[in-house]
Amino acid sequence: MIRRYSPALTAAWDAFVDASKNGTFMLKRGYMDYHSDRFVDHSLLFYEDDELVALLPASQHDTELRSHGGLTYGGLITSNMITVQVVIKIFDAIKEYMKENHIEKIIYKRIPAIYHKYPSDEDIYALYHAGMQLVRRDVSSAIYLPSKIKFSKRRIRGCKRAAKQGIVIKESNDYSTFISIVADILMKYHDTKPVHTAKELELLACRFPDNIKLYAAFLEEKMMAGVVMYETETVAHAQYIANSDEGKKIGALDAVMEYLINTKYADKIYFDFGISTEDKGMFLNEGLATQKQEFGGRAIVYDFFEIVI
Repeated sequence: MIRRYSPALTAAWDAFVDASKNGTFMLKRGYMDYHSDRFVDHSLLFYEDDELVALLPASQHDTELRSHGGLTYGGLITSNMITVQVVIKIFDAIKEYMKENHIEKIIYKRIPAIYHKYPSDEDIYALYHAGMQLVRRDVSSAIYLPSKIKFSKRRIRGCKRAAKQGIVIKESNDYSTFISIVADILMKYHDTKPVHTAKELELLACRFPDNIKLYAAFLEEKMMAGVVMYETETVAHAQYIANSDEGKKIGALDAVMEYLINTKYADKIYFDFGISTEDKGMFLNEGLATQKQEFGGRAIVYDFFEIVI
């Protein structure tokens, strides 16, 4: 049985995410619903013999379903007890649900494997079995923290330069200053704006204080660079990275990264820098990829699948 999400199911949804083998806080309702004014939620809950066995975060865009339009990823969330046979049935049921609800296409954004707390590739096989096609692949850079690759000589020089200048790294709640640095960089180099406003980041950090944190480099109390971190059980993910023009000259971001990778999150499994691709994955921003690789990051992929009825 499939049920469409409603606010009355919030507690059940969040409890399932917490107990799942591949869900993260970004897939809980408090995170997904902060931008509910921008998306028509069409999330689904799947039951077998009245027992909740899976969730699909999703939003509807005309006759298209995306999992989820406002999230980096949002594939099927499952428990440790689920089997590949059940997941195949779920995708068969999804296709029937699409027909009944006049949905012509699904864009399925799979949860990257580094976020899995237990093997969770049932959906990959079920996607293949259901005839879904890979339509987009973004490349990110991640560090396997138990066996880190050394920083490049350039990144090491940056760390030494920052130390010589007296840079101090500390946690901050000044999202306003941080986002202003992000906005300046994006407008200057990419002619775009940040996805989140300072108020939105403050709201999310308030809702998820154990998961969302800002760490910044300061020179005489002036913020030079910073990183907004999204923490899950297995991954420390750099959601936003900002380095002011002044910060670039003194290695401010290098100092922040060195602290996060080698000290703050040394006990995590992965440090994920986020994607370095544009144009639906077809263009690799080599400068961005190089910077992340110089910290020891190596490629992981964020996959998008499509099924058309």
